[in-house]
Parts: sequence; C-alpha cells; structure tokens
Amino acid sequence: MPKQRILVTRKLPDEVEKRLIDTFATNLQGGDFPDNSERLIQQSHDVDGILCSPCDQIGADLIEKLPERIRIISTFSVGYEHIDIKAAMARGITVTNTPGVLTDATADIALLLILGATRRAFEGERLIRENKWQGWNPTQLMGTGLQGKRLGILGMGRIGQAVANRAKAFGMEVHYHNRRPVEFDATYHETAESLLSNSDVLSLHCPLTPETKGFLSKERIELLPQGAVVINTARGGVIEDEALIEALKSKRLFAAGLDVFEGEPNLHAGYRALDNTFLLPHLGSATIETRNAMGFMAIDNLESFFKGESPPNVVKP
Repeated sequence: MPKQRILVTRKLPDEVEKRLIDTFATNLQGGDFPDNSERLIQQSHDVDGILCSPCDQIGADLIEKLPERIRIISTFSVGYEHIDIKAAMARGITVTNTPGVLTDATADIALLLILGATRRAFEGERLIRENKWQGWNPTQLMGTGLQGKRLGILGMGRIGQAVANRAKAFGMEVHYHNRRPVEFDATYHETAESLLSNSDVLSLHCPLTPETKGFLSKERIELLPQGAVVINTARGGVIEDEALIEALKSKRLFAAGLDVFEGEPNLHAGYRALDNTFLLPHLGSATIETRNAMGFMAIDNLESFFKGESPPNVVKP
C-alpha cells in the first residue's frame, strides 16, 4: 500500500526524521519547510496529515482552509494552545500531542533557572566574558540561598512534582496550588493567592488557558514576599510582562528566571536591560533524548491513527 503523506513543518532531530521517512511519504527529503501559514496551506493539498510544532499558529482560519483529506494534526509538543482544538474537531480533524516525555528535562531547566536567578549567574558570567572581574571579594554578587526557602509551585502536574522533588534536595520547603490536591508531601493551598503569599520562589507550571492568561499581574505580584524570585517554564502568556519588569526594576522582586516569553522569539525588550533576569531561549525540552522521544511519540500518534486505532495522546478541548 502507498505510504500516507505527512507535511512536516519544521526541521526535526535526525533520528526522528529517519523514522518519518521510513514510515511515511514526507517533504523531508527536500528539506523544504513551511515558515508561515500561507505556505503551510499551499503545501497541504496532497497530504493526509500534518506534523507541526509550537511555532506554527494553526488557528480557526487556517483550519478552515485545510483540504478535506487532512484528518490529523500531530504536534511536536505538550502544549497545544497554538492549535484551535474546537475548530479542528468541527472539521473532524484529530489533534495529538506529546505529554510526559519532557518532564525531567523541563524540571532540570526550572532548577537551572532557580539557581541562575538566585545566585546572579548572568551577572557573574558577564564579568568573566567582558574581562571585568577584579578577583574575589567578600561582598561580590551576593545572591540568596535556597535552604529553608519556600518554593511555591503553581500547577502540580508531572513537571511541577519533578521540580518539587529536585527542590527538596536543595532543602527547600514545597508549597503548591492546583485545581485539586495531589498525593505529594507538600503544603497545599486552596487558592493561588494563598500560595503567592507563601512563595519565596514562585515556579509557574500551569497551562496557558483563558483563565491563566496574564495570571501574574501587578496585583498578584504584590502578594509575593518582598524579594521573591519568579521562575517560568510554562508559557510566556501567564505573565504580564510590564508588571514583572517594573517589579524587577524597583527591586520589589529579587530576580526572575525565564525560559518562555510572550510573543517569542520577540520577547519584551525590557527583560534584556535588567541585570536581575536569567534568561534562556525556550530550552525546557532541549536534550537529545527528550526531543527524540517527543518526535517518536508524535509519529506513534500518526501511525495509530492511520491504522484505524485511537492515538494514545488525543487532545480534548
């Protein structure tokens, strides 16, 4: 039987591409990848499915223009806010994602951000790279220790729990808010506001939804203890940038460690101008092992679908 045709929108890890080429007919051989919605539509007319990434905004307008032949969109990501799920369902298009496989990698990055922000790593590295270090002295770049500090986790799913386990090894006291309590040895807060008041370090792990959009506002920042640290490995949209930047400028907050940004890669320029920000370019899942696992899971979803089975990771609205 002929192979199903899959449109792949981005360059993927070599091992993932090899399996894609072995399994499906794809556009990979030519190395030509759509970089905008118009090109994606143009190249989708003779394909059976799409393997996309979080960079691809697949909204209702684009979905409406997809040919009837396309019945599945497999996203190379856990998050799926870049796809209009309801519009896809209305067209009879199945959407799948890749949950679970990036838990440890993202949790590691969260700890890197916590350490980088609290120990002023950006400022220290800059001294070295710009050849401005004058040698050790007793008061140089004093940060804040983690031992005994309260880590507040907003969203106690797989990643939140993995971060909590790592933080405990550093002697941190774990607090969390979730839609419901989970079986984990930590202090549960029924409201996000209660959590904020008890978070020396706040780590965001909630999905981006209409309810969480702009969650960390000026008013909520005021609930954090003086000198708190904000960490974000979730989605940039859960933070109101202007409010966080102002709190960092005024020293209301000690620092922030951010791996994700609203409108990335075009992040708010104010972050770059601050010494007390530790910034990474969305590296949460960026290990060879994790990105391969994500790709293989995306392919598993496609294979199951075309075998007439229910894919293991169908997204529901």
